[in-house]
Amino acid sequence: MLSKIHYAKPSITEKEVRYATDAAANGWAEHCFDYINKFAQSLKDYLKVPYVFPTSSCTGALHLAMAALDIGPGDEVIAPDITWVASVAPVMYVGATPVLVDVLPDTWCIDPKSIERAITPKTKAIIAVHLYGNLCEMDEIRAIAKKHKLFLIEDAAEALGSVYKGEMAGSMGDVATFSFHGTKTVTTGEGGALIVRSKELYDKLIVLESHGRSPKNTKQFWCAKLGYKYKMPNIAAALGVAQMERIDELLARKREIFNTYRQKLGDIKGLTFNPEKEGTHNSYWMTTVIFGPELDFNRDDVLKLFAQANIDARVFFYPLSLMPPFEHLPNNHNSVSYGLYERGMNFPSYHDLTESDIDRVCGVIRKYLKKEVAAARAGTA
Repeated sequence: MLSKIHYAKPSITEKEVRYATDAAANGWAEHCFDYINKFAQSLKDYLKVPYVFPTSSCTGALHLAMAALDIGPGDEVIAPDITWVASVAPVMYVGATPVLVDVLPDTWCIDPKSIERAITPKTKAIIAVHLYGNLCEMDEIRAIAKKHKLFLIEDAAEALGSVYKGEMAGSMGDVATFSFHGTKTVTTGEGGALIVRSKELYDKLIVLESHGRSPKNTKQFWCAKLGYKYKMPNIAAALGVAQMERIDELLARKREIFNTYRQKLGDIKGLTFNPEKEGTHNSYWMTTVIFGPELDFNRDDVLKLFAQANIDARVFFYPLSLMPPFEHLPNNHNSVSYGLYERGMNFPSYHDLTESDIDRVCGVIRKYLKKEVAAARAGTA
């Protein structure tokens, strides 16, 4: 049998093993925050942001963001319909209501015009998700947020290294979040980060993220208010420090993988890859393709072919409004979102892919499309 091709896994070298071993052996007592602090500083330097809170997950970071922004019952938060559930679930954790709107057909990210139409007196924030490393139209979204005095939450979970008109993804919102899950370009195993730009929010989060304990209070174990515990473990942060020291290499490899796929499949009319619009730089976390309506495409059939070839493949995210936790929300007729999910796929995109691996993936796609073309011709004969 052919060797397994996974859809995602991290790039781990001797450096990550050495740092994690050091954290396991020595990162205790007064050293229990050493790698957490180093990881936070590396993100500050890379993103050029003032405040970073490494967290146990991106979901936890979003929950902390909602709490720090005092979002709660009676508030509405506008978000894209098509994204991973973790982008929106924290809105409901705090008792607020998500308002799911459509995305743009070219970037697959939230549509500014749909945001504008969805704003009501109850709207308190916008979540802009940089899907698959693609970038939201941040100039338009920031203008809308400013005009209506709304908080802008940047979900950059999948976009570390993407750049919008000279600004790093994750550096443009009032707050921003990242994921360092094992599938991401930079990993801590599990983990995330909350990026904050204002001193006021930083001061609130210092208390909220430590079970409500204020660093200004000298009473041990004294909680001034109800807080949270989403801190990243020191051992996980050690992995992150090593990964951030390699970030240019890791990002370059993602772009190399994407460009190889595009070179090998770019001749297929109707196949659309992750966009890179003028003035942007896409980190291409995961090579993603949309099969246009001119291509006879059934996602389940393609997944079966991949499985037969011992290749993992990922489906495009489902619109959240299709799922039981969100089906009670108003239906905004998000036609672009509903058109994307059933015609999109993610290809294996991990750093250690070989060109031979990529050829195997491309071979499955060509085999499927050739078969469908032949079937269509036979049906019209």
